[in-house]
Amino acid sequence: MSFFELKAAVSLTMVFVFRMLGLFMVLPVLALFAEDLQGASPTLIGVAIGAYGFSQALLQIPFGWFSDRWGRKPVILLGLFIFLLGSLLAAQATTIEGIIAGRILQGCGAIAGAVTALMADLTRDQHRTRAMAMIGMGIGVAFAIAMLLGPVVSDIWGLSGLFFSNALVAVAAMLIILLLVPTPVVKRRDLNCSVDRQGLHQVFTNPQLLRHIVGIFVLHFVLMALFVFIPELLNKDFEHSVHGGIYLAVIGLSFVMMVPLIILSERQRLLKLCYSFSIVTLFVAFALLYQGMASATMLLAGLFVFFFGFNFLEATLPSLVSKLAPVGTRGTVMGGYSTSQFLGGALGGSLGGVALEYGGVPGALMLCTIPTALWCWLSVTMKQPPYVSTIVMALNPEFADANSMGEQLAGIDGVREVTVLSSEKTAYLKVDKQALNWSELKQFGQC
Repeated sequence: MSFFELKAAVSLTMVFVFRMLGLFMVLPVLALFAEDLQGASPTLIGVAIGAYGFSQALLQIPFGWFSDRWGRKPVILLGLFIFLLGSLLAAQATTIEGIIAGRILQGCGAIAGAVTALMADLTRDQHRTRAMAMIGMGIGVAFAIAMLLGPVVSDIWGLSGLFFSNALVAVAAMLIILLLVPTPVVKRRDLNCSVDRQGLHQVFTNPQLLRHIVGIFVLHFVLMALFVFIPELLNKDFEHSVHGGIYLAVIGLSFVMMVPLIILSERQRLLKLCYSFSIVTLFVAFALLYQGMASATMLLAGLFVFFFGFNFLEATLPSLVSKLAPVGTRGTVMGGYSTSQFLGGALGGSLGGVALEYGGVPGALMLCTIPTALWCWLSVTMKQPPYVSTIVMALNPEFADANSMGEQLAGIDGVREVTVLSSEKTAYLKVDKQALNWSELKQFGQC
């Protein structure tokens, strides 16, 4: 990866981190501070927690299309400016309805598709997977930092100060786009970063893919529903000022414990078993959180078990979806996947608030249990996932016919699927790395 590509990858990852940091920082504190707002109720607090997901789900794919027409950087700057306006609106709000309006406006800056498309414009095919992985890791880091900073910032400056800090991170992200991110000379067509309108129907009619699109919906539904009441449970036994440290310790420890499970699932090819096991741990977490109403120890144990399962599933689901997506359709598949993720968060917060208001913590936990049971059944009955990886190859310029090139690549040991774009001199391959003949593959280009 050249210095130019590294600069682009790091700066765009920082944009993602700042953007998600602003959205996630309110998660561990909104349920506590919103109670003091005019008109607040558990139902409306839940809506406020998940509100950004509605606009994100609605605009995620259109913003990517807008960036194709108007340019990447203008659309990203527009999205960040909208997020800034939403943050300022929420910071000035004195009613729960004002907070909801601000959160919805924050979500309207749905720039994920435009950022990944800009990353494709600024990196070569053979380095793009590594660059995209940096964004994925950045989102995970943003979530962990947000869970720490949210309680700290709100403890010092209150809920208004927290939303003002959201506005500041939006400004920081805009400055990165203007000052650090290079401007691409041309747009590059990348099937792993763009959403094809016609291909969306194919995504939502593939039963194996649909299982995991439902899975990410359920995972974020549960996450948002739980955070309607978890901050209040923590507040009964711990000072608000230490909540950030508790979240960081629980998430950090669960991440460390989760890594061996990821290694085991890939190296021993036990992905389906580990995947189903992690969903079962969510049920264990629900039981512990129920006991956590009376015991601080059980509450902390429930949080640890939940984030153990959550971290594994959050890391595994994109990989599973990528493995199952037909070669050359990853951008379209991930567009549908992201839409489902944000819609799950929106409905989880909203319905979690309703369940808490009318059924208390047991009602909210029951709400989480029902879709998780459906997901568990889908995981047990799914086919064994293929152990393949996606490779983007820059083909040698002297190659002739795309059809013959595709046939030659398909004949290499370990290559499972091939799509060749002759105009781009690029090949998209799904390969079994354990069986792949690397030396033969490299004769056709650079990957």
